[in-house]
Amino acid sequence: MENLIFTQLSIPEIRQLFRQELETYFEGKNQNNPALTENDGLLNIKQASEFLNLSVPTLYKYVQSARIPVNKVAGRLFFTQKELIEWVKSGRKKTLAEIELEANQYIQKKGLRYGR
Repeated sequence: MENLIFTQLSIPEIRQLFRQELETYFEGKNQNNPALTENDGLLNIKQASEFLNLSVPTLYKYVQSARIPVNKVAGRLFFTQKELIEWVKSGRKKTLAEIELEANQYIQKKGLRYGR
């Protein structure tokens, strides 16, 4: 990664830089692993644990409690990269600014005022 200096960049510009770096990283990871590209992102339990940077026992725990999307064929577990990425994204927490914006929009919509 190039050395970047963040000066006078807006938040959207910083997010875009991070997004580009992550996309470049994951594209390179898929190209280096022919098993992933040949199977269209189909992963076994070990590959999924490496992809998510989680231990295999943790993944088994998530599967057992139905907390992660999984396909089971002939007693073997398979994961798709797309579903795993969506699963990770579904756990995103809103920032305080996003929560505050939603609250203000709700208050304006309902015609409410602060301090009542």
